[in-house]
Amino acid sequence: MADMWVHEGFTNYSETLFTEYHFGKKAGNEYNFGIRPEIGNKTTIIPAYNVNAQGSGDMYNKGGNMLHAIRHSMDNDVLFRNILRGLNKDFYHQTVTSKQVEQYISRHAGFNYQKVFNQYLRNLEIPSFEYYFSNDGRTVNYRYQNCIDGFNLPLSLNNEKAKVRIVPSKKWQHKKLKMDEKLLFEKEFITFNYYIKVKPVNKK
Repeated sequence: MADMWVHEGFTNYSETLFTEYHFGKKAGNEYNFGIRPEIGNKTTIIPAYNVNAQGSGDMYNKGGNMLHAIRHSMDNDVLFRNILRGLNKDFYHQTVTSKQVEQYISRHAGFNYQKVFNQYLRNLEIPSFEYYFSNDGRTVNYRYQNCIDGFNLPLSLNNEKAKVRIVPSKKWQHKKLKMDEKLLFEKEFITFNYYIKVKPVNKK
C-alpha cells in the first residue's frame, strides 16, 4: 500500500498527456499547474513500509506533477515516451515496488533521479529555485533552497531561439548566457514546467 503512487501518479499524469494531445502543450502545462492547489503536502506520499499504511492523497496530483517535472528535465519526449512504454512492457502483469520504478526511470534516462524521487515522494518541502543576473545580464547565478541535500532536478529551458540546461544544487552556481538565453529565465514558464517555487532574488 505504501507504493500506491506508482499506479495513481501515472494515472493522474495521463490526464495531462490527454490534455496536451488534444489541446496542445501549453494547455497540458496549464492543466498540470492547475491541479497543484489540491496538493496538501501535509504527509508524505510514501509512508512507513510493512505496517499497512497508505500514503497521502497527494499521490495523485503531486505524483503527476513530479512526473511532469522529470519529463521536462529530460527535454526528450521520445525518450520519455519510450520509458513509459518500457515500464508497461518490462513490468507487464507484475507487482512492482516504487524502488523498481525509480531505478528503471533513472537507468533508462541516463540520469540519477533518486534525490528527485526522495524529495517529492518522501519529503514535504517544495523546492525553491533562486536566481539572479549579473549587472551586465550576461551571467545567471542560481541555486536550490528548501530541499533535501543532493536535490538535483535538471532544468531544461528552451524556446524557438535558445536552449539552456542547468543542474542546480544548494550551492550557488553560475552560467554565461548568450543573447537570447536570458529570456528563458521567466518565472511563469519555469513554474508551469516544474513543481518548484521560482524566486528571482536581488543581489548587489
